[in-house]
Amino acid sequence: MQTPEQPVLRDIVLIGGGHSHVGVLRMFGMKPVPGVRLNLICRDTHTPYSGMLPGYIAGHYGYDDVHIDLGKLAEFAGARFFRDEAVGVDRNQHRVLCRGRPPVPYDQLSINIGSTPQVQQVAGAGEHAVPVKPIHRFNDRWLALLERVRNHPGRTRIALVGAGAGGVELTLAMQYRLRNELRALGRNPDELEFHLFNSGPRILPTHNARVRRRFERVLAARGVRLHCGQEVNQVDAGRLATASGESLEADEIVWVTSAGGAPWLRDTGLELDEQGFIRVQDTLQTVTDPRIFAAGDIATMVDHPREKAGVFAVRQGPPLAANLRRAVEGRALKSYRPQSRWLALISTGDRHAVASRGGVGFEGDWVWRWKDWIDRRFMAKFNELPAMEDEAPKQASSVQLEGEEAQQAISAVAMRCGGCGAKVGASTLSRALGMLQPAQRDDVLVGLHAPDDAAVVRVPPGKAMVHTVDFFRAFIDDPYVFGRVAANHALGDIFAMGAEAQTATAVATIPSGLESKVEDTVYQMMSGALEILNDANCALVGGHTGEGKELALGFAVNGLVDDNLDAIMRKGGMQPGDVLIITKPVGTGTLFAAHAKLQARGRWIDAALTSMCQSNRQAADCLHAHGATACTDITGFGVLGHLVEMTRPSEVDAEVDLSALPVLDGAEETVAAGVLSSLQPANVRLRRAIRNQSEVVDHPRYPLIFDPQTAGGLMASVPAEGAEACIQALRELGYPHTAVVGRILPQGEALEPITLKG
Repeated sequence: MQTPEQPVLRDIVLIGGGHSHVGVLRMFGMKPVPGVRLNLICRDTHTPYSGMLPGYIAGHYGYDDVHIDLGKLAEFAGARFFRDEAVGVDRNQHRVLCRGRPPVPYDQLSINIGSTPQVQQVAGAGEHAVPVKPIHRFNDRWLALLERVRNHPGRTRIALVGAGAGGVELTLAMQYRLRNELRALGRNPDELEFHLFNSGPRILPTHNARVRRRFERVLAARGVRLHCGQEVNQVDAGRLATASGESLEADEIVWVTSAGGAPWLRDTGLELDEQGFIRVQDTLQTVTDPRIFAAGDIATMVDHPREKAGVFAVRQGPPLAANLRRAVEGRALKSYRPQSRWLALISTGDRHAVASRGGVGFEGDWVWRWKDWIDRRFMAKFNELPAMEDEAPKQASSVQLEGEEAQQAISAVAMRCGGCGAKVGASTLSRALGMLQPAQRDDVLVGLHAPDDAAVVRVPPGKAMVHTVDFFRAFIDDPYVFGRVAANHALGDIFAMGAEAQTATAVATIPSGLESKVEDTVYQMMSGALEILNDANCALVGGHTGEGKELALGFAVNGLVDDNLDAIMRKGGMQPGDVLIITKPVGTGTLFAAHAKLQARGRWIDAALTSMCQSNRQAADCLHAHGATACTDITGFGVLGHLVEMTRPSEVDAEVDLSALPVLDGAEETVAAGVLSSLQPANVRLRRAIRNQSEVVDHPRYPLIFDPQTAGGLMASVPAEGAEACIQALRELGYPHTAVVGRILPQGEALEPITLKG
């Protein structure tokens, strides 16, 4: 993650990862504004480029060829990437409401979420049709449909509703791909039957007659049956009906029409058009609220209405970025006028395309190659990110502030005090923490519910205390997710010993800035942490928050365990004949090192964060119940380091199967590229504990046994006779990557206790 030298004075929030916003992210990455922070809210990490989607459906491109990696792009732009879905805007408090996280405050807001299928307007369509839009969610539906067709015996009838350019192009792409799939399976491609429905009298209504006639001939030649003037008004399971009384049995029904604005926009108070799209001025500001912009399909330019087409969203990126920049700098905005004519290159499924512009139309294989060149050049701008400009001068930002905010900004860039002068202000802290609800426990006598100089906690009779502490700087830009991971990591030691978490005390450093920005960072981070602590019934009883250059968080955690050594799961205790189990995949160190270098795919980081946010509590209970003889959580020392910590006090040796090691997606690729955590070299020194290092050093997973983990899984030894039942129980609890990775052996005479096999 990038750590700006300037304190944050203004937040630009982008809702959605559409074609306009990817342009904004790239332009701000190329030339950031000091004191201005970008924030991207988007549920999906990989956003498709609509121009290449038909080629992907037809099988000409792979997934990564047609998707922009928002995680990588946001990292390049220095933007905080919130992987969530916006569900509302509180315009009075200037906050975006999200489905699964705290609200995100904004100073300027932009919406680029595309259109939403209005399937509810037709009875049964929402339940029985596959909507194409929003296209960033279409891939899962397409893959499921593809699998159903492959497994469907005999004739398959597919109906598509909507015969604009998108519907026609998608029909031909699907037909081309599915016929090829059936051929590859040794089946007759003529088993497929395609029907295309259109409520109007002709296909491609916004294109010229020559282009329409060409596609009518192509559809006819390929056996696609057109149903023009047939408005679909009823969809049932395996059947659709039209207003004129026509009915068709269909195995698959795909919806490519009737798109509108997202329903939550109606509650924002923004002025919308008849289809629910946001009405915007020539500056791309909404006509209702000058703080809010909109672009792409979700926006309707009042003075220059245009067809909903990807070309306009792409073209709106630069003027949107420029006006967002001007808005935060207090400068006058500029008007944007879209072109009245545009070039559309529409493919015919195979590597052939038709060009359409105004009254002109022409076609050929060379047109497809031309389209392919244009599309690949566009994608290269986001997949091959350029070097950023030299760092902005470290002077006061050009962002316009007034009154108290201006005084706070001057304070934020001034030399900061040390000692207690570096603490976060009491009012700022109390406001942030006042919105949180820590878990309440009867054994906490004095805690946050009645703050004092220190917490007072009762130790129940027959219990012993378990103490641990963890602290580290942020490795991602999202303070909410960082808080979840930090709390989960800190609790890991408690659970690994078979204890229950009782209380936690937080220690945090927060970068200086405007009070409102500091307050929100504390609130976001501690909201995430409290979700994890409360789920473990661990009461947050106090803490300390001070200023620092980088965001960091840690916890001192107290736990309770039966006052009996036999009830405690310890590192020592492994027995010869035990099997070695790991409950989570490894690879977080190399993946986040690669993320910082823009060399990790966003979906790899998503999967890593999901793993890091998963608690070890249930896994520890399960291992304890199945007679685990020793246990630890895998953290900074990696698999090998923690295994050595277990074998030495147990006075045993261990054999580990590298091929059985559960690994996070992408980790093998990043270590193979030589991207390693900064702690890896220190961990590699423990290779002296490996008996047969020369035999396995070239194994692709060998570097991963040294990879430091954050909020990693548990590693435990379990009696062999109960291992299968233990693994099954762990997987049923939601630890699907649980695996037996080795076995425990009697201690040999050699000094190296670990043997690896490939």
